[in-house]
Amino acid sequence: MLKAIYPGSFDPVTYGHLDIIRRSSKLADELIVGVLYNKAKTPLFSIEERVRMLKEVTKDIPNVEIIPFEGLLVDFAKETSAKMVIRGLRAVTDFEYELQMSQTNHKLLPELETVFLTTGLEYSYLSSTVVKEVAAFGGDISQFVPEAVERKIQEKIKRRV
Repeated sequence: MLKAIYPGSFDPVTYGHLDIIRRSSKLADELIVGVLYNKAKTPLFSIEERVRMLKEVTKDIPNVEIIPFEGLLVDFAKETSAKMVIRGLRAVTDFEYELQMSQTNHKLLPELETVFLTTGLEYSYLSSTVVKEVAAFGGDISQFVPEAVERKIQEKIKRRV
């Protein structure tokens, strides 16, 4: 049984993330979406909120499990018995960073393999940062995120004003 991890901040989850999740779920018997808690960042959503949103938007994919984690990805992989990491690439600039991380992870845990999936062309420009910026200025984000996520972003932005 092949268990894979698709790690990220998912602040918020976008259609680009969902594209990678759906495609990855067909490559692995079990796909763990690892929601990273990063003390160095100030996310729009708490880790609990991000986990809830991801559970809601992936509930139709039976072999996907959403699990929060902090610390090194290799430690999370050991804890979950995952043998593969899946990373999405939008552009060459993503590849440079992801290659370095992949090589570091492989040095720390040689049996952990990384697979890169290119994001669908329709999502190649899309990032959580772009979504938050467009939403903060009152722009329409319905084409970037699922409706449930859009509502949560709008609520969060209204509370900050």
